[in-house]
Amino acid sequence: MAMTGFDLPLGTPLPDFTLPFGGKEGSWSTAAAKGKPLLVLFICNHCPYVIHIAHKLAELAKDWQRAGLAVVAINSNDPQTYPDDAPEKMPAEAARAGYDFPYLFDADQSVAKAFHAACTPDIFLFDAAGKLFYHGQFDAARPKNEEAITGKDLDAAVRAVLAGADAPSKVQPCMGCSIKWRPGNEPQ
Repeated sequence: MAMTGFDLPLGTPLPDFTLPFGGKEGSWSTAAAKGKPLLVLFICNHCPYVIHIAHKLAELAKDWQRAGLAVVAINSNDPQTYPDDAPEKMPAEAARAGYDFPYLFDADQSVAKAFHAACTPDIFLFDAAGKLFYHGQFDAARPKNEEAITGKDLDAAVRAVLAGADAPSKVQPCMGCSIKWRPGNEPQ
């Protein structure tokens, strides 16, 4: 289990990236979200923390997208050591979970490093100006606790960014499985 370290300060500019869709033709670029708030989710196929929230995340993401939020997910795990996270398996996982947003593959893990992503899920919400607005948990639900899966922490942040309100003052860090770095590619 890993927790984010909040080492990407609020107000940090969105790192530009272009990544291919996992297991499908084409790619997605941050240019597609220019001028819109953007939610960037570091997730993967096998992580029990992601699986635990996947259906609620998919449901909320549909509402958020209708309200004007761009949403994208990124799998940065090494498929050599974690074959369940291979890009060709990503479309089936997206369909199972109900994701209606781009699910991208970060083969060289450079995007995860640019974001200082540490775990799955790791959640980054940027405002329409491309500045980091929220970096925190989805909610307090975990695979082995009794908390209801609501997405309330992230939902409050999304509602605030869409309304032009202030970012939440109290934020709990993301918690989940560590990103599975390629041997020798671990961040410093």
